[in-house]
Amino acid sequence: MNAKISRATIDRIPIYYRTVKMLFDADEKIISSSRLAKILDVTPEQIRKDFLDLGQSGIKGVGYRVDTLKRGMENLLGLQYRWHLAIVGIGHLGTALANYKNFPLMGFQINALFDVDENLIGQKINGVKIYDFAKLDSVVVRKIIDIGVITVPDTKAQSVADSLISVGVKGIWNFAPIKISVPPEITLVNEDLSIGLSNLSYHLSKK
Repeated sequence: MNAKISRATIDRIPIYYRTVKMLFDADEKIISSSRLAKILDVTPEQIRKDFLDLGQSGIKGVGYRVDTLKRGMENLLGLQYRWHLAIVGIGHLGTALANYKNFPLMGFQINALFDVDENLIGQKINGVKIYDFAKLDSVVVRKIIDIGVITVPDTKAQSVADSLISVGVKGIWNFAPIKISVPPEITLVNEDLSIGLSNLSYHLSKK
């Protein structure tokens, strides 16, 4: 595997993986770059280049072994591990994420939910308990949380991130529409829904 895989390639791997896993679940053994390209609406050349970076050269004139592709992508993405999540902020978005059924299939397990609303604390969503955010420290230690998911208002996002980091969380998935600061050893992924909607609005307005 190429140790210097580009960010653009890494961003495409989850898209490839979703399709490859679907093929694997359908018990397909071989997939050609041309067929995969049609499914994903990219060029076969791009797929072959990305797969070569993954160390997957395929069989000339035949294609790629689906099981080998799946295993290689899982190793790259770290999906062979079980990552434990906690969601902070159980409003509409936090509730939707807590109810998302595919997290376990991807290697992610929601272990705890947090909020400050006394009417929510103690309830369960999809079998996972909502805890008082004030008890973050003791719950995270007990539940061993790897990733904190932030779905609170933007004014609270930085303080929530700081609290998560202080109790040992190593990765943050931030849905709050604001840039937050984290130390270099913390992995941060921002999901700003307003950017996606603004991008969609721009393209629609030009048609």
